[in-house]
Amino acid sequence: MEQPTGGAGPADAADGTAESLDRPLPEGVRRRVVALVSDAFGGLTVGELPAQLRQYARFTPSRRAKFAGNAMAAALESDPVFRRRIGERIGQTQPELAEALTSGAPPAAADPVDVAAAAYVLRPAGWVKLVAAAGEEVQRAHAERADEETRRELERLREELDRARGQTRADTERLRAELDAARKENDSLHRKLRSALSEVKRGEAALRKSGAEADTVRAEAAAQVSAAESESRRLKARLAEAEASVEAGRRAAREGRSVEDMRLRLLLDTVLDAAQGLRRELALPPSSLRPADGVEAVEPGRMSPKDIAARALSETDPALLDQLLALPQAHLIVDGYNVTKTGYPQMPLEKQRLRLLGGLSVLAAQTGAEMTCVFDGAELAVPVLLAPPRGVRVLFSKAGVTADELIRQLARAEPPGRPVVVVSTDREVADGVAKAGARPVASALLLKRLSRV
Repeated sequence: MEQPTGGAGPADAADGTAESLDRPLPEGVRRRVVALVSDAFGGLTVGELPAQLRQYARFTPSRRAKFAGNAMAAALESDPVFRRRIGERIGQTQPELAEALTSGAPPAAADPVDVAAAAYVLRPAGWVKLVAAAGEEVQRAHAERADEETRRELERLREELDRARGQTRADTERLRAELDAARKENDSLHRKLRSALSEVKRGEAALRKSGAEADTVRAEAAAQVSAAESESRRLKARLAEAEASVEAGRRAAREGRSVEDMRLRLLLDTVLDAAQGLRRELALPPSSLRPADGVEAVEPGRMSPKDIAARALSETDPALLDQLLALPQAHLIVDGYNVTKTGYPQMPLEKQRLRLLGGLSVLAAQTGAEMTCVFDGAELAVPVLLAPPRGVRVLFSKAGVTADELIRQLARAEPPGRPVVVVSTDREVADGVAKAGARPVASALLLKRLSRV
């Protein structure tokens, strides 16, 4: 049996549809209507929903109220069947309120907004008046809340004004006290200023006195400088006379030595003329043989232009290093860290040294050349414990001496004419050893040669 609160009774047909609102729903009533429809929405099947609301069937009530509020309000207003179904759901969830509205006696203790929202859905006789009364009640409550908030705000502003007045009085008293203190300090500063002016005047007088004394001292110094210049000119004259005497003595010594040289040259010419006369008298032929020509051996073949061109090697060709080390008594000096940090900088220093020295040991055994490897030891806290490999001399620079300087010392210590090869990419080292007569080569050249070991 259908409940009398379902919203489809004679009152709805006779009066509810004939009544209509002449103004929009109050905002509070509208929100409550959307909430009622959203809550009742879930009790309906998809087929019972209007076509425009079926896409929101699976939404939660809160999401339906948020995203489908306008659509639900429009369907409720335009679709009587949908409104009747929502009214039936309200009659099931709020039977007392629905029955009271249908009977025309809404409960006095009920929230006017709830009464207006239910009346808008159920549409009993006089529902427009209920909605209008609810709107007026909401506006009245809102106005009362606004008045109350205005009174509280006014009280707060009065309290702040009282506090501001008290703070202003306190600030005024404090500023008066500070002004009095500033006046007293100003008087004190005026007294100090007058005292300072007196001190400045006394200082100016002392400065004038000091200026006069300085003028006197400058005059005395100028006189002393003039005397010193006179003495300097006299000494320069005496020095010039002494230099002239020395030059005359040197000239006399050169003339005497020229006489001795002439006598010695005359004696040498005499000996040479006697030797030539003896050669003519004995009829000795010119000698074109030497003692070494009498030793039997295989002579090398003549070098063709093609062979000579083959000797022109690139500065990066490892064969160039082989030719240099093949020279008699060759000495190879290696800038150790310059080579290792060029070839394998990612390794620890200890392993860099061991790898380089191992390659130099094999190269020394292959070429027979003297080899010296120099490492920078100026910043070492303790000496490095290292057993030098066979055929390689290992040196560390002393404190205060760089490895570059030690390499230049080694190059200068060699006698002129000995083939000395220095391996370093450092331009300063290369220029320094080149002045000492050594042959600089790049570190990359030695690394390529050691890769063939």
